[in-house]
Amino acid sequence: MAKQTLLERLKKNTTIKEASLIKDSKIYGKSDVVSTNIPMLNVALSGELDGGLVSGLTQIAAPSKHFKSAFTLAIASAYQKKYDDSIVLFYDSEFGTPESYFETLDVDMSRVFHSPITDIQILNEDIMAQIDDVKRGDHLITIVDSLGNLASRKELDDVRAQKDVQDMSRAKKIKGLFRMVTPHLTIKDIPMIVINHTYKTQEMYSKDVVGGGTGSYYSSNTIWIIGRQQEKETSGTEKGKLNGFTFIINIEKSRFVKEKTKIPITVTFDGGIYRWSGLLDNALEGKFLVKTSDKTVQVCDPETGELSGDDLVIKKLEHDDAYFEALIKNEKFKEFIKNKYMIQSNLTGTPYILEDDEEEEDDE
Repeated sequence: MAKQTLLERLKKNTTIKEASLIKDSKIYGKSDVVSTNIPMLNVALSGELDGGLVSGLTQIAAPSKHFKSAFTLAIASAYQKKYDDSIVLFYDSEFGTPESYFETLDVDMSRVFHSPITDIQILNEDIMAQIDDVKRGDHLITIVDSLGNLASRKELDDVRAQKDVQDMSRAKKIKGLFRMVTPHLTIKDIPMIVINHTYKTQEMYSKDVVGGGTGSYYSSNTIWIIGRQQEKETSGTEKGKLNGFTFIINIEKSRFVKEKTKIPITVTFDGGIYRWSGLLDNALEGKFLVKTSDKTVQVCDPETGELSGDDLVIKKLEHDDAYFEALIKNEKFKEFIKNKYMIQSNLTGTPYILEDDEEEEDDE
């Protein structure tokens, strides 16, 4: 009988069902990608216009009224459209997402499993019970709205007992949650979006920081911290009228997109999410468009600098679906966006490694 090789012995002895050579793995590097119909939202998720959401943890953090829930539902809607058998597992602690949000963002509420939660322990227990029963190939997207609003059970018990003491357990429970759930998300190809709050640091120049301790931070593939700017009428009798907001997605952490990148998504009261947000500025930066006056541009070949000869009014071009549909399919423009936003190792295979800080002890 021929002597078994080391690899054969490893295969024989493993107790892990999914174990294999990495080149043959059905898990490693095999995450599903779900694209939204908002190109720059896909860029914020993956660095590519036709990329999007992958399995694992995505965290969206911001103060109140910064479109966190709406961005989440827009992504969930894209997931439902890709898989007509998909279910949204929606953990709700804030109860601040009205039915109109689901309808406006085209989320099929008959495929949303609503799970009200009051504390972190309930979330921990239920999400593990649910995910344990999910198999790779099941189409599940999980949402927590929101982590920042969840108390620990100890905090609730202390209040009921009229104890005025600081809760030292909450951060540990949150860290434990993500330590348990993160491997399942990758192995079973489950995307999970967690909405969170931010707080200001006490430095001279304060900055926004994601709440909840380091647990969710370490486990996240992607963390957005969202800011906003007012969009006002610039001319006419209603000059100065507030029309909506441009929400700035600040890439706090990403395995795909260059950190500290800022991606604007405009939302108006009348028109909702402007699908082509951010594309005009990128087309100008990449020389796919060249300004010929304050109000007009011409289409340009970025390699030769040759102009089309036809002036296009910027205000009209902003709503020209045909132009932007063609632009996002333009291979040169797609490559420009990749080079601008995507981490280098995802583009060329050249190592782009930033060492994580050594993991701290569990938060107190």
